[in-house]
Amino acid sequence: MICAARSKDDGNTVVQSINDGGGQSEFFQADIREEDDCRALVEHVVGAYGQLDIMCHNAGIYPDLLMEEMPTEVWDDTLNTNLRSCFLLTKPCIPIMRQQQWGRILFTSSITGPNVAQARLAAYSASKGGVNAFIKAASLELAKDGITVNAVSPGNIQTDSLKELYGEDGAKKIAKVIPAGDLGDTADIGYAMVYLASDQAKFVTGQAIVVDGGQILPEDPDSFLRNE
Repeated sequence: MICAARSKDDGNTVVQSINDGGGQSEFFQADIREEDDCRALVEHVVGAYGQLDIMCHNAGIYPDLLMEEMPTEVWDDTLNTNLRSCFLLTKPCIPIMRQQQWGRILFTSSITGPNVAQARLAAYSASKGGVNAFIKAASLELAKDGITVNAVSPGNIQTDSLKELYGEDGAKKIAKVIPAGDLGDTADIGYAMVYLASDQAKFVTGQAIVVDGGQILPEDPDSFLRNE
């Protein structure tokens, strides 16, 4: 596994965790907002290992700003990081996977944007809605080549990012309106990704699998709480 990131420290931390768990991983520094970096990343993988089986795009930023307060450059950076990079990273993978007649292209989307709306997250919501549209079009282009294109759409997952966005008390309030009774775990997202990357998912393409503990199901979250 090649772990790519802008930050050496962050990337090496992930690599160390994978290797400590018995996996094999190495770090490659890249900024997926840059086309040359995306191309160099793919070339490195193929040059070092002779093939490219799975590409998983897991980068994302979420500026917490009202639209009237959001600088245009923040909007642009969010779309570049969360959406444009999907295209930049997918494009160089296509000829490699097509030659293999096998490939898995995966993205981390979100319930925010495609399924539900939230104030102060307009740029993030737009980017994730775009991700879901992108995987549908890409899957149609690539299905005949044995390449599937899918996403996992997490709900509220127990992460440092969630606490940064909502605070400790806010995270606890969110957990109360999730039918499963708690915030999700990062492993819940990983399990869905592993399925989509496997041969068992060969007939699944163009889909965004929601992993949210049922959060988007109640028409009125308050009514769900009243029925507990």
